[in-house]
Amino acid sequence: MQHRNTIRLAASATAVIAATLSLTACTPGDDGAAKTSSPAPATPAGTAPATTSPTHAAPSASRSSGGGTSSAQGAPASPASGTAAGTTPTCSVSAVTATAYQAAVRPDGTGTGAAIVEFTNASGHACVLRGHPSVAGAGNGSPEHNSPLKVTPTGIASAVPLRPGGKAWVKLTFHQVQGEADGYCVSGAKPSVYPTLVVGLPGSGHHQVALSDGEFAECDNTVAATAVLAAKPS
Repeated sequence: MQHRNTIRLAASATAVIAATLSLTACTPGDDGAAKTSSPAPATPAGTAPATTSPTHAAPSASRSSGGGTSSAQGAPASPASGTAAGTTPTCSVSAVTATAYQAAVRPDGTGTGAAIVEFTNASGHACVLRGHPSVAGAGNGSPEHNSPLKVTPTGIASAVPLRPGGKAWVKLTFHQVQGEADGYCVSGAKPSVYPTLVVGLPGSGHHQVALSDGEFAECDNTVAATAVLAAKPS
């Protein structure tokens, strides 16, 4: 029995020595294969592991460009108080036709008193008329031989957009002729009579017009003129 126990003790001692040698061979830092298999460092608790995917900054709510502001979606800034007239060209002289007739509301007397000049966009594209007119008296067929009238502008001038076929108006109010026959002027001057007028608009040339019902009879070669109007005056 003592001999068998001695054998068992010897076997157990041998197993302990073998296990010790095995652990020594796997210690990091030795020249064995275990040196190249160091475990990855532990990730601290509560921290997500880093990734290699690129990150992109979120777009800002707005960006400034040339004084305007656009949204992050790229919508253009709203234009400053603009109208169609702001981008529409001025009507050329060839784009406009003009006619004239006596106004319904005019000073008392026997002369013309007041006339309305009607402009029509005869072109195939939109354009604008603007400003106060120049006015001159002329004979039939001779607009270059005219007598300029002194124009007193009334009202605020603004651009009036016209579609093809659209109309705009100017009202002319004269110093009225009084009396019968050739009449007389309150100022003492002699009345003037013109078969036609030459009416000019800024950027739109000069237009010769005749009254649809008579001739232009006025005093003092002076006329009050509205700016171009979008609504027909009376």
